Amino acid sequence: IIGMTELALGTDVTPEQHDYLTTVQSSSTGLLAIVNDILDFSKIELGHLQIVTAPFSLRKCIQESLEMIVGKGHAKGLEVTCDLDSGLPDGVIGDEMRVKQILVNLLCNATKFTGEGYVSLSVERADYEHASALRFSVADSGVGIAQAKLESIFEAFTQAEQSTTRRFGGTGLGLAISKMLCDCMGGHLSVESTEGKGSTFTFVLPLERSTKPVQGAFPTGPIEAEVGSGPMGLIS
Repeated sequence: IIGMTELALGTDVTPEQHDYLTTVQSSSTGLLAIVNDILDFSKIELGHLQIVTAPFSLRKCIQESLEMIVGKGHAKGLEVTCDLDSGLPDGVIGDEMRVKQILVNLLCNATKFTGEGYVSLSVERADYEHASALRFSVADSGVGIAQAKLESIFEAFTQAEQSTTRRFGGTGLGLAISKMLCDCMGGHLSVESTEGKGSTFTFVLPLERSTKPVQGAFPTGPIEAEVGSGPMGLIS
């Protein structure tokens, strides 16, 4: 449905037909995301999720994650930034797909719940349970979360307020899956938030430096995420 809708949008359609097709496309994409979340949650609950460990490019993973949300952020007038600690290894060993899944979940949430201001990602080296690790922090200036709700937001099918689903959409599975993935990879996910002033989600993962060259490694320097007709420079 998504593929055929994309093809149809590339043909000569009336403005009314374009609106219909765009609605079909966005609804299909939303439904696909829900199905994928439920499948991932079920796999983790049953202990069938496999963590694949291999060398990958950290900068490439970060850039591709940012590219998923930069367009939406710009459309809302948000400032999207990335701050990378000096001396970060480019090649690390871990499950790239799952690290990216956590990053995208947190970045998408930050963008969705922020009406004005900023969304920022920072990555730095850290020590976690006597292992070499990396700390990822996603901060925003959005709606924030009441202190009484902070513990429950990591529960499946739970959102901070009953009105959240009606206002912003979502199933309440993204944070639950992100926390479970962090746990599966030997890490930890936490949150600090002030209602009305924004939130900071931080996860720490034990990712060792790769001694082997990684395919698709990015050179050092500022990360640039392609958005629309030109790149958006991000702080490094």
